[in-house]
Amino acid sequence: MIKKIVLLFLLLNVAFLEAQNLDPLQTKDAKAQTKWVDSILNKMTIDEKIGQLFMVQAYSNKDEKHRMFVDSLIKNYHIGGLIFMQGTPEKQAILTNNFQAASKIPLLIGFDGEWGLDMRLKDTYRFPWNMTLGAITDNKLLEDFGTQLGKQCKRMGIHINFAPVVDININPENPIIGNRSFGENRENVTQKALAFVKGMQSENVLSNAKHFPGHGDTASDSHKSLPILDFDFNRLDSIELYPYKTLINNNLTSVMVAHLSVIGLEDNKDCPTSLSYQVISKL
Repeated sequence: MIKKIVLLFLLLNVAFLEAQNLDPLQTKDAKAQTKWVDSILNKMTIDEKIGQLFMVQAYSNKDEKHRMFVDSLIKNYHIGGLIFMQGTPEKQAILTNNFQAASKIPLLIGFDGEWGLDMRLKDTYRFPWNMTLGAITDNKLLEDFGTQLGKQCKRMGIHINFAPVVDININPENPIIGNRSFGENRENVTQKALAFVKGMQSENVLSNAKHFPGHGDTASDSHKSLPILDFDFNRLDSIELYPYKTLINNNLTSVMVAHLSVIGLEDNKDCPTSLSYQVISKL
């Protein structure tokens, strides 16, 4: 009996000691995580720190040449993350594991999945467009949607999903937002986005509100041109910026800055908001 008690004590002691050496990235210990980050940063060269600022496109539907190219960026330039584009879930999972193994520092894996993994990956779940979700009166269903999408992202090794779109869709001529928006009402857009963010972040997947400071009242596509928003600050503050203030006060983890010319925020009309100190740093 005594031997069994001693053995049990030893096993518990080993388990306790192992618990003290848990990987900080696998726990919710903020102090341990901060210590880990600082220990990594203090050992990095300037080139390695610069590399960490880049998130590079990766495709799971391309050939071995593309895989080797991404692999070289990880090993030679120490890039900090990847955003996966078109492909299949099986191939993306394999590539994610391979790229993570090749990187000295864990890669931040991003994805554009506004209406689910189907936005980029074949043979995956497709949820309704935001415009359809915006018509739902029970916001708990939006939270459930966010939770399910968060679970699917986690299974794919995705850390940040660049969603939701929180643009107020008030321009019928808009060629790029449209049914990607929850609608034309600022309160409804904000409440739907809040529910989605709460659900997805409950699965520890980072959310991303876009397109800051607001792409809903434009008549051109910012992928192809520089749309102009010729509004004063009061108008921007009451419409375009409205969802962001509420979301940020409710633990929103990130924001995507759009390529827009916004006269009310940046005096230089040729400087896009994505490069504007006034918008990115001051606002």
